[in-house]
Amino acid sequence: MLGIDLDVFLYRFSVAIIPVLFAITVHEVAHGWTARYYGDPTAERAGRLTLNPIKHIDPMGTVVVPTLLLLMSGGSMVFGWAKPVPVMFQNLRNPRRDMVVVAAAGPASNLAMAMGWAVLAATHEVLLGIDGPVADWLDGVCIMGILINSVLAVFNMLPVPPLDGGRVMAGLLPPRQSYLLHQVEPYGFVIVVVLMITGVLWTFLEPFLFFFVDFYWSVAGFG
Repeated sequence: MLGIDLDVFLYRFSVAIIPVLFAITVHEVAHGWTARYYGDPTAERAGRLTLNPIKHIDPMGTVVVPTLLLLMSGGSMVFGWAKPVPVMFQNLRNPRRDMVVVAAAGPASNLAMAMGWAVLAATHEVLLGIDGPVADWLDGVCIMGILINSVLAVFNMLPVPPLDGGRVMAGLLPPRQSYLLHQVEPYGFVIVVVLMITGVLWTFLEPFLFFFVDFYWSVAGFG
């Protein structure tokens, strides 16, 4: 199976599936809930303010890409995305200001979840009385939770629309520069793919990713 035996794949899948589903689902719900708070009920009316992952599944980003990454990386890497929640920024009470908060809510939720997994890793043996193979498996889940949420938070804050960081940047820039940045949006994913292929993307993101992972690692008591 592309250089990974079935037992390893199943183990990696078992420790990754829960963190992946929570990471992408809560990320999208955070956008929708924040948009509703600031005046836009679009996500709520679409039935997307729910933690039911079925409502947020994107066949490619939630199923195909994470599974292929698990296979192709030997079971050590997973990444994915959910179906974006609909947000009508013109419905927000203060569109430019509120857009920044709505966009930042997704990555912020990932950082909060990473902290949650780190705290669970540090306390599960004492608070839950779990040890042995189950504790080892739960440690694996917590590790994946930290890694997946850290990657999602850092990646999504890349200042390229339509990523969250691009929308935050557009809300912070003066109107003329914000308009110019919005013109990049149709080409945003192409730009990200090119940066990824050339290696520039990870060169830029790695220092931020290592900062967060090292911090959560210390909270969790890993090494």
